[in-house]
Amino acid sequence: MAKIRASVILPTYNESGNIVKLIEEIKKELSLKRISHEVIVVDDDSPDKTGLLAQKYFSKIPEVRVVIRKKERGLATAIRVGLEKAVGEIVVVMDTDFNHEPKVVPRLVEKCKHTDFVVGSRFIKGGGMANKTREFLSYLFNVMIRIIIGSPLHDNLSGFFAMKRIELEKLNYEKIFWGYGDYFIRLIHLAKNRDISFAEVPSFYRDREYGSSKSQFLSMFKDYLLATVNLRTGKN
Repeated sequence: MAKIRASVILPTYNESGNIVKLIEEIKKELSLKRISHEVIVVDDDSPDKTGLLAQKYFSKIPEVRVVIRKKERGLATAIRVGLEKAVGEIVVVMDTDFNHEPKVVPRLVEKCKHTDFVVGSRFIKGGGMANKTREFLSYLFNVMIRIIIGSPLHDNLSGFFAMKRIELEKLNYEKIFWGYGDYFIRLIHLAKNRDISFAEVPSFYRDREYGSSKSQFLSMFKDYLLATVNLRTGKN
């Protein structure tokens, strides 16, 4: 079997309006760059049948695999399941609401050939958000994270990243993949402590077209702040 260059992991919950189009666009963008790939959907038994829809639609496409979890729930643990099933040399993790644009995926993979950990960043030239209020608040919080834990990145809340699988597997998943988006802060911090190389590519967040956001901004802010402080004080 030929080596797979990239494994794209898609944690899903109630994304039936996006999932088919998203996978098709990811595959198109990677194929245009002749990047061999697989797509792994990890669905938390969505009431809107996201996982079943993906299974049915891509049933004859072997490079698309769908895992439907009947018991366990949560973004971070879903990502871990996908990582543990991935076989690509480079793993890519992204949201399924089109906040993370498929056209950026090949750029992450190409950059990751020469760098261990590459993040799709809103806060470098070319990046940004359609929602300017959230962009401003996220920017301020990212500045705080950089100060508190000495992060080398401008965007520590992105959750859109590529990483060499060989480097990722050296990390302790138990210490990282729990909770919600705060897992990403822990991942960056523990990766930094291993002295790996980091890079960022621009990423622009569009507004969601289908479905509703599952993120509650104030609750997320509290959880992310706690995760950051715990890393600083050594409690994580």
